[in-house]
This record gives sequence, C-alpha cells and structure tokens, in this order.
Amino acid sequence: MSEHTILVVDDEPSIRSALERTLRRENYRVITASSGEEGLALLKANPIDVAISDHLMPQMTGLEFLKLVRDRHQDVGRIILTGHADTEVAIKAINEGEIYRFLRKPWDDIELKVIVHLALEQVVLARENRQLLATVRQQGEYIRDLETLHPGISRVRRDDEGAIVLDEDEMRLLAL
Repeated sequence: MSEHTILVVDDEPSIRSALERTLRRENYRVITASSGEEGLALLKANPIDVAISDHLMPQMTGLEFLKLVRDRHQDVGRIILTGHADTEVAIKAINEGEIYRFLRKPWDDIELKVIVHLALEQVVLARENRQLLATVRQQGEYIRDLETLHPGISRVRRDDEGAIVLDEDEMRLLAL
C-alpha cells in the first residue's frame, strides 16, 4: 500500500466508488466521505495528502469544503471535480480555494492519475521546503547563540584566492 492517502468527497456513492477503484489501482490509500462535513472530520482523524471533492453537494459545496481544507490543513493538495463546470466557478476555485486542479465529470482515468501524481509531488515538495526552512531558521538561531557565547566565531577571513586565513592564536586553538 502507498504511503499517500487520498480523500474523496462526493455525495454520489457511484462516483466515490469509481474514484476509489481508480486510485486504489495506483496503490494509494483512499478514504471516502459523502459530504464536506464528513470530509473535515476525516481530515482531523487521518493524515491526508490530497483531497478530491465534487463541487455541487448539499449543505457545503466542494469549493467551500476545499477553502476550509486550505485554511485548516495547508499541506493537503486540493482538486475539485464537477459535472457543472463554468469558467467563473473554475476561476473562483483556483483563486479562493487555491485549488491545484479543476477536473470535469466524466473524467479520464489517465488524466486523473497524472493529476493526482503531480499534486502529490507538489505536496511532498512543499512539505520538504517547509522542513528545510525550519532547519535553516534553527541553524540561524544556533549560530546567533554561538556568536553570543563566543564573539567573532562566525567571522571567517579569506585571502584573495578564497583560502581561510588564521592568526597565531587561532592556530594554537586548532592544535589543542
């Protein structure tokens, strides 16, 4: 089974089932929900990598659901799926929900698989970037602390060719 989990939210059982079958063939762990509210509960309880939501559903539209996903779970990729696509909804989905992709029903299985794969790549890269940024910040704090304890420790003198230049005191410290 894949390390990636996909959440499928659609009020139509046949659509949920078809998406689940297609994505499970790619060895993704697939969790399904019949409403936005149920999807939000599943997001709280499960680590999700990508959420795919139908747009026109009772109580909460897919766009409303995916906006909440963006606000509450920023590292989850978001894809909207609808049979009633118009340009205004697509633009709103991309701008307001920061949707990765907008798919129309009926979807092409190959296109769906490619889009999910690309969304997962984007999610993984974004997570790695956040982790690297946290590491860089932590290292910066560490260097500031070292500089406070040992003034001048972070200064490095170099000659014209880029070689590090040490004075006699620094050489003695290295010899210890």
